[in-house]
Amino acid sequence: MREISFSITEKDNNKTIKLFLREFGISSSLMTKLKNTENGITKNGEFAKTIDVLRFGDTLKIKIENSGHMPSPAEMDIEICYEDEDIIVLNKPPLLPVHESRNHIGDTLSNFVSYHLGECEDTSFRAVYRLDRDTSGLVLCAKHELAASKLAGRIKKDYYAVVEGEIKEGKTISLPIARCGDSIIKRRVDESGESAITHFEPISIKNGNTLLKINLETGRTHQIRVHFSHIGYPLLGDSMYGGNCDLIQRQALHCKTIYFTHPITQENMIITCDFPDDFKKLI
Repeated sequence: MREISFSITEKDNNKTIKLFLREFGISSSLMTKLKNTENGITKNGEFAKTIDVLRFGDTLKIKIENSGHMPSPAEMDIEICYEDEDIIVLNKPPLLPVHESRNHIGDTLSNFVSYHLGECEDTSFRAVYRLDRDTSGLVLCAKHELAASKLAGRIKKDYYAVVEGEIKEGKTISLPIARCGDSIIKRRVDESGESAITHFEPISIKNGNTLLKINLETGRTHQIRVHFSHIGYPLLGDSMYGGNCDLIQRQALHCKTIYFTHPITQENMIITCDFPDDFKKLI
């Protein structure tokens, strides 16, 4: 269970508890759960209703009960880049899926998080976003549903990729992406697809390949891989989209830095990690 305390300031004087919590980001469904939790909402240590009015100097507390079920735990060597009561940020190695699937049971990032949290087995694995199995880098997970809902769609990420060919100036790719035929996995640039916008700038050039820093406005499946393949600069190691696999055995794509507002403390957060060894060899 996560208990969160608020000290009521002058700007929130005379607000109802319901209004205050809604402005903080509490959803209707979570509000209902708080009402149904014993002492789920208290004011100055006493049970409170959402219609009660807050006064300057009051202390409001809410209790968020764990819910859901973690997958089976599995011990792994995975770097934890940041952790507190509300979130955990991990540096996902390449070739590791984020979620369990039919072909991956017990060997995913979710299994490691289950192992790491241990005593919190009665909660869900809440990755705020996912990376492809072969993509390495930062994955942000929420420890409760309030953190998950406040973070969803609000994470800025710096991706780095090594592409075939020399790119000497930054640009923006704005090309729609759709499924490739009947394939469940593969994507392609197609006028009938959904809008996809990718910004990039070159960082360095080595052996005829370019290290790029990439930021996305949209989050389409395989967006970076599809866009660069389409313009003639496929990612090294990306066999699905025409990349050369001589130097690396998976797409050379890494989520290095993330920027976000902490869901509870409201602090501006910047978390970064190193490149994995196979990526370092390319740059």
